[in-house]
Amino acid sequence: MESIVILVLLTLLAAVLVAVVRTRSLFAAVVLLSAFSFLMASVMLVLDAVDVAMTEAAVGAGISAVLFLSALHLTKTTEAPPRRSALLPLAVAGITGAALLFGVSDLPPFGIAETPMHRAGPDYIARVPAETGIPNVVTAVLGSYRGFDTLGETVVVFAGALAVLALLKRRGG
Repeated sequence: MESIVILVLLTLLAAVLVAVVRTRSLFAAVVLLSAFSFLMASVMLVLDAVDVAMTEAAVGAGISAVLFLSALHLTKTTEAPPRRSALLPLAVAGITGAALLFGVSDLPPFGIAETPMHRAGPDYIARVPAETGIPNVVTAVLGSYRGFDTLGETVVVFAGALAVLALLKRRGG
């Protein structure tokens, strides 16, 4: 049943992605990107990554959407018509996709127990409470082992919010 739910969510993600690429309205793109983020949070929830799902829903579907909509309030809501052919960007995207597929072709099958990641997992789980004092392993990794990365992400979102607020204040909105 779980694999069916994931398949449906991934199909919806692909459909929303196609809609984002095809739309010419920036407002519609923001709404669709917010929906994409919410679907991605749902995938993370199904995969039992609740902390990541909550963060994705709050930042991706919530704060980012508000920041984008605020920026759209200050600008035009339709995209300018393309001046050139889309063949070069399509070729770059195709080459990038092929490189990514080549890169992941050497990875071990998903969930196999013999990978280095799964061999080190029990050691992490055993060491985390003693090293960090945090009982939840995911929270410990995000807040302690990757604390500077999390701080950097927070600073970027905060800076974006400040920039939009400065633009709104300057405009008098």
